[in-house]
Amino acid sequence: MVKTLRDKTNCGFMDCKRALQETGGDVEAAIAYLRQKGIAVASKRADRATSEGAVWAYVNPHGTVGALLEVNCESDFVAKTATFLQFGHDLVAQIAASAPADVQALLAQPFQPKPQLTVQDYLNEIIGQLGENIRVRRFVRFGNGGPVAAYIHHGGKIGVLLELAGAPVSPDTLALAKDLAMQVAATNPLAISREDLDPETVAREKDIYAAQARESGKPDKIIEKMVVGRLEKFYKEVCLLEQPFIKNPDLTVAQLLKDVGAKAGGDPKVKRFARFQVGA
Repeated sequence: MVKTLRDKTNCGFMDCKRALQETGGDVEAAIAYLRQKGIAVASKRADRATSEGAVWAYVNPHGTVGALLEVNCESDFVAKTATFLQFGHDLVAQIAASAPADVQALLAQPFQPKPQLTVQDYLNEIIGQLGENIRVRRFVRFGNGGPVAAYIHHGGKIGVLLELAGAPVSPDTLALAKDLAMQVAATNPLAISREDLDPETVAREKDIYAAQARESGKPDKIIEKMVVGRLEKFYKEVCLLEQPFIKNPDLTVAQLLKDVGAKAGGDPKVKRFARFQVGA
């Protein structure tokens, strides 16, 4: 009976043996006992720090809907276990299919691989199995019919989801979206364009550059030109459209979009992107 219970729950030998002893050998009652035990373990561990974890991405076969998910745990060891990795793999596909409003709504949904359990119920089970606090930190879902692509980097520690607009879904536009997702993973832009930047961020950078320039002792007109030049360099570093394309630095991302549009049709634009980095 212990083997049967282990096969059904993935719990350890001693946990299964104890559960059967507590329930008089009733396997179904033992499963319920272990689930309750998982809830108890989860509540005890809920305050423990979760700075490790992984990022998963899913894009449907048509390239029109995608999701990006980060789940955190306490150690890199648990982040590499099959149970943890499968949970994220299943959950990101569920997010793409069901479009939950937020993390709490997701946790209340039936978990698609085991619909008799909610996502939270199953999460409690694996917390009990793996012995660490685990939490669903965040997710995004894109799906307005435009080309969507994802990229996972550095063993699941960084993930990007990117959506284009203004052009049909085609091999060319899907390849473009994939390349730009890789670009975002590598360069970590703050915004799509300079117009999208937080004005406070720009003002702070401008103040820093002005203070640095004044130390040169040069006239105000020269200082003003120095600040403008440094701001332009800043825009090229942090605005996706102004960055050199990583596969061909002679092109900016904005020029790449125009080139692909001329070939594939339409006027492709970056509608939005999300970049998750574990612990950041």
